[in-house]
Amino acid sequence: MEQKITNLIDLLRQHKSAVIAFSGGVDSTFLARIARDAYGDNLLLITATSSTYPYYELDEARSLAELLGIKHRIIVSEEIEIPGYADNPPDRCYYCKSELFGKIKFIAEQEGYEAVFDGSNADDLKDYRPGMRAKQEKGIISPLAETGFTKNDIRHFSALMNLPTATKQSYACLASRFPYGEKITIEKLDRVGAAEFEIRKMEFTQFRIRSHENLARLEFIPSEMDKAWNNRDHLSLICKRSGFSYTTIDLTGYRTGSMNEVLPESVRNERNENHLTTLLKDISE
Repeated sequence: MEQKITNLIDLLRQHKSAVIAFSGGVDSTFLARIARDAYGDNLLLITATSSTYPYYELDEARSLAELLGIKHRIIVSEEIEIPGYADNPPDRCYYCKSELFGKIKFIAEQEGYEAVFDGSNADDLKDYRPGMRAKQEKGIISPLAETGFTKNDIRHFSALMNLPTATKQSYACLASRFPYGEKITIEKLDRVGAAEFEIRKMEFTQFRIRSHENLARLEFIPSEMDKAWNNRDHLSLICKRSGFSYTTIDLTGYRTGSMNEVLPESVRNERNENHLTTLLKDISE
């Protein structure tokens, strides 16, 4: 497994400087920590704030950048203002990432940074990720995916490096909490963010709220289903105080990309296969 670290460092050193799209999550924090050793002062972290990115995640990103001792900049990328985005089509993520990566790429070019990285990992290739297309179009590099790092690998090495994100919950933007076709509003985003903030205090290992109009569908990992059931009254109260009328616990449990399950398999597979083919071509070259 240590060979992956060597391969990652070798990939990073193909460039003299870089900007990282930094969310403060498990992946981008680990990448930033490795990149710091490769680039020193020639590294910049950029975090984009918007209505889909909760304030508490932004606060954590600030703290992590300070802990790592890396230059950090916050920009605004308000994707909900992009025409058509709020209608929540299946390729919603493409429009968001296109705007985000476009802004970061512009900063990198204006300030002389050679490369722009994101924290996508090898596991991300297994799910429907229309944002990958935007990444390819903008020339963004995914060092962790290209060197085969899975989420478990990243958590393993993060723990060895004493990074506080080693056990942090996986995070996705709040827009991913809504079924495709349900209109996204700032009020709905705030409702989900407020409820998840309170449930985080209950110290579940991993969970999601999926918002279906006035119903909150809660996903927990199987090993914590009993804990969720035993605390169902409190969970229901949290959701109602946040603005939901009804609360339910999903019996299948937490899984990434559960909103993609309603998409035709041909749509999901086509996008992933195209991205994997491009990635393998880039690696071989």
